[in-house]
Amino acid sequence: MNISKLKTGLFALGLGLTFTACSNKDTPQPEPTETTKDKYVLITMSDNNLNKPGFATAFDELPNGNIVNNSSESTQGLGFGGWRPYGNWLFKMFKTSDNSLGIERLDVALNGKISSGGFISTDKTNGSGNFVIVDDNKGFYWDGSKPTEIQIFNPTKLERSSSIDFTDVINKIGKDEENIKFRAIGQKFLAVKDGKLFANITYATTDGTQKGFWDDFYPDVYIAVIDIATGKHEKTIKIEDTGAIAYVNDNQMYDFDSNGDLYIVTQGTSEKGTGGNSKISRIKAKETEIDKDWSLNMDDIQVGGKFVSVFAKDGKIITVIPNTALTGGPTGNINFSNIWEFYSIDIATKKRTKIEGVPITTNPGAAMAAIEIDGKILLRVNTEKGVENGYYELNKEGTSAKQLFQVTAGGSVSGLYKIKVTN
Repeated sequence: MNISKLKTGLFALGLGLTFTACSNKDTPQPEPTETTKDKYVLITMSDNNLNKPGFATAFDELPNGNIVNNSSESTQGLGFGGWRPYGNWLFKMFKTSDNSLGIERLDVALNGKISSGGFISTDKTNGSGNFVIVDDNKGFYWDGSKPTEIQIFNPTKLERSSSIDFTDVINKIGKDEENIKFRAIGQKFLAVKDGKLFANITYATTDGTQKGFWDDFYPDVYIAVIDIATGKHEKTIKIEDTGAIAYVNDNQMYDFDSNGDLYIVTQGTSEKGTGGNSKISRIKAKETEIDKDWSLNMDDIQVGGKFVSVFAKDGKIITVIPNTALTGGPTGNINFSNIWEFYSIDIATKKRTKIEGVPITTNPGAAMAAIEIDGKILLRVNTEKGVENGYYELNKEGTSAKQLFQVTAGGSVSGLYKIKVTN
C-alpha cells in the first residue's frame, strides 16, 4: 500500500485500497531478505574474580590495536572468566545475572546486543554444569544433586530431557572402600569422540564443599567409555599415576588435534592443586584406550609445576609452562603472578620451542590460553596489574608472536570468539 494516500481523504483511501489490492494480487511480492553479519565477541573479567562484574562486547571486525574500554558499550554480568563455544553458540557454566552454576547460552543480535538465551540450573556442587555437546539437539552434563547420573539436554531448546544412571558402573571399583566418601561420573571431564562419550569417574575422600577436587582416593584417573547411540557403558579406562584430572571451569582442558587425536590435561597429585605428576595424555583417533606409548609429563619439564591448558593442531601442542615451582594459597604464585610462558611442543618428538615475543603471563584460568580465529592462532596474555592485556598472534612457524590488540579498561581478557548473526 502507498502510505501517502492515507492523507487524501476517505474517498481517495478507498481507491487506494482497491488499487493496492488489485496490484498485490497480480504482482509477485519479494521474499524477505536475510541479513548475516560476522561478530567477534570479546569478554573480560573484572579483577580476576568471577564474583565481580565482567563484560562482553560484540565487534564487527577482529579487534586490532587498542580497545580503550571494553565496558563502554558492553553487556555487564558475572561469571565472565571464560566460555565454551560450540559452532555458532557461546555457552558459559556460570549464570550472567547471579553467577549460579549451570549452563547458559549467550545470544548476540545484529546490533551487537548480547543477552542470555536461556539457562539450565544445577546445584552448587563444584563441577555442576560441566557439559559437552554432541550436536544441535543433544548434549550431556553433570549435576551435583545426582552425582552418579549423567544428564541429557537439548542445546537448541536449552532444556534437560532425561538422564542415565551409572551407579552400578561406578561401584564396580572400590564398592566397599570406607574411605571413599563421594562418587560421581562426569564431574570434571566430559568429551565426545567417534560416537563415544568419555566421562571421568570421581572417587573422593571427602564429602564437603570441595568434594571431588584435590581429594582423589586413587592415584589413577578413571574414565568411563559410553556408547552415545545406546547410552550403554562399554568399559572403564584409566590414566595411570596422576591423581587428578583437569579442574572444572569454562576452560575444558582437552583438545582434538587435526587428525582426531584427543589430548587430555591432568593436574597432578598435590592436595593444594600445585601439580606433581601432572601430564597431558592421549587417546588416538578411532581408539578408546589411553595411549600408553605417549604422554607429556610436567615433572620432566618443571618439578612442582602442572599443565593448565592445551591447544592441539597439526602435530603441535601449544600450552603454558611455569618457569618456577608453583605455590598456592592467598599469596601463592599459581594464578596471578607472571610465571607462565608459552611453548610450542612437537607431539612426535616432544621437543619444546619457547614462543618469542610473548610476555610472561598469569595463569589463563577459565580462559582458553590459545584459540584459533580466521586462520590465526591467538594467545591470551594478561600480566600482573594488567600491564599487558590482550591477544598475541602466532606466526606461521609457531616460533614467535606479536600483539594483535590490547584492552586498556574493563578487566582481564578471558575469551574471544567469532560467530555469524542472522536476522
